Amino acid sequence: MAVDVNSNKYTFIFATVMVIVVATVLALASESLKPMQKKNVANEKRQNILTSIGVEVEAAEAEAAYDENLVEALVLDANGQVVDEPTVGAFDIDVLKDYKAGLSGIYKANADDMEGMKAALLAWGKDGNGVKYPLFVLKKGGENVYVVPMVGTGLWGPIWGYVTVAGDGETVVGAVFDHKSETPGLGAEINQASFQKPFEGKTIFDESGEFTGIKVMKGGAKGSEHGVDAISGGTITSNGVTEMIVRTLKIYEPYLLKLKGGAKTAEVIELPVDSAALALDSLNVELIGDSLELSAE
Repeated sequence: MAVDVNSNKYTFIFATVMVIVVATVLALASESLKPMQKKNVANEKRQNILTSIGVEVEAAEAEAAYDENLVEALVLDANGQVVDEPTVGAFDIDVLKDYKAGLSGIYKANADDMEGMKAALLAWGKDGNGVKYPLFVLKKGGENVYVVPMVGTGLWGPIWGYVTVAGDGETVVGAVFDHKSETPGLGAEINQASFQKPFEGKTIFDESGEFTGIKVMKGGAKGSEHGVDAISGGTITSNGVTEMIVRTLKIYEPYLLKLKGGAKTAEVIELPVDSAALALDSLNVELIGDSLELSAE
């Protein structure tokens, strides 16, 4: 029996078969590439960690260089205490996922109740609701340094980075930042050495031992041990970096104080923002300038 290749039925069957075949081939290709993709993501992460301590390597060398420089990888709870038997290893913690799950859920659930939002934020900051925080201890110049991963919100999307603190618990020895979709030539400059280099030598505690973090602001580097200059024309992204650094290092404060010698004990963790200034699904860094003394246009 001859097949009428010009019939609508034949065209429909042929198109359906082709869609199924192509979809199957793409699905198989995607599955076969997953191990390679996962490896590439892991090596990029290792490269960023190493860059924050001043070690530049190619992706193919990242795993070996990371293992060579790594002293230990720790997991902390939201009070800055080491978790003895974490269910997930430090390297496998998805910091961005935890950030979104923790903060965004609170904003949406308490959109019409600012007092409830504040209480929920402080509770989340205190017990973490299961959120854990990785800390990578590496060698630099024969001394242990402490790499803190962090994520935040820029103008157009997520920003992230690694800030490395010296063994004294307060001096920054390196920093690396990146973004998903910041404006080229403006906020996107956070991934350039010209922005990252000035963080070296800054301190996150003042002379009295009070936590300050590091703020990115116009004229911030001039005469300040706790500030670096903002990106010209990239105010909102710069503010996002400030919020990200202050909020994240605040969580690590108890651990860093122990490195300083335990002269002072951190009290209950409070996020350095006013709940009334929070957006519904992410931190609106343009609105929290007063609480962090951020840059203004």
